[in-house]
Amino acid sequence: MQGNQASLAVTTASPSQAGKNVLRTYDLTKQYGARVAVNQLNLEVRRGEIVGFLGPNGAGKTTSIRMLLGLIAPTSGRVELFGHDLANRRDSVLPHIGALVEAPALYLHLSGRDNLRAVGSVLGGVSQQRIEEVLMQVGLHERQKDRVRTYSLGMKQRLGVGIALLNNPDLLILDEPANGLDPAGIVEMRDLMRRLADEGKTVFLSSHFLVEVQQICSRVIFLNAGRLIADKTVEELTRGQGEFEVRLERAQEALALLQQQPWGKPARLDESGALLTPAPQGSGRELYAFLSQAGFTPESLAPATQNLEEVFFSLMNAHKGDK
Repeated sequence: MQGNQASLAVTTASPSQAGKNVLRTYDLTKQYGARVAVNQLNLEVRRGEIVGFLGPNGAGKTTSIRMLLGLIAPTSGRVELFGHDLANRRDSVLPHIGALVEAPALYLHLSGRDNLRAVGSVLGGVSQQRIEEVLMQVGLHERQKDRVRTYSLGMKQRLGVGIALLNNPDLLILDEPANGLDPAGIVEMRDLMRRLADEGKTVFLSSHFLVEVQQICSRVIFLNAGRLIADKTVEELTRGQGEFEVRLERAQEALALLQQQPWGKPARLDESGALLTPAPQGSGRELYAFLSQAGFTPESLAPATQNLEEVFFSLMNAHKGDK
């Protein structure tokens, strides 16, 4: 195969389930000499979730994924897949995982269809119907007979995801699946991930596309310097810090008034001109009444939210000194 990365495909049978977790790690650690790439990582992924795995470059994400797939051995700790220890049940659990790690390993001189056939033969045979289904799923049906060397980076990435999907996995582990995709391709990938989750499959993905992660993931795990620093639902992360977003006329005057109040000192205007402010007693109703009585009746008032990019940089800054 061209390239040096692995794409794993799966069989259609489901392994026996042990509880709701399909993936769990226990103090998973990888050390290279004095450098600790992954440090006592404990995470859980439950059936049917789409979980984002985020962190800056060098945080240990790809190293973690390689350990999850048995591509490298941990220095200490262990990986549990479908309730079974990976080290003891590797041959029985790995065939139920589809994976794309960094870049798909492809036969560049073959067509997209023939790449799927080649991988299928290694797996013991995959039906032509399934190959057709996968080509449609990843949007390559029109280009299936073209040699892969003529594919764009995004098309190669989609073919890699197709290889991971070939035998209908229970768990998909994807490292940067949207890499190289144009905006339309990113939307198609998002829709595909949602369909797979609706079918009861589990998706664990690493991505730098934070807007997409916010739209498709139910939960996000943040890694920094090899350590888990946050594991929360997207709703929890983006809920904000108890502030309210207020839109009203004469916002600058209203801001000056709010900043004179003991509870309103952190009030500020955002880039769009909206007021971001705490509320008396933390109550939106009290804030509305206060502003209205002062002659600044709000046009709209709602709990302030953050986007995932803001959360990401806030967390990274808070853990900037971590080693």
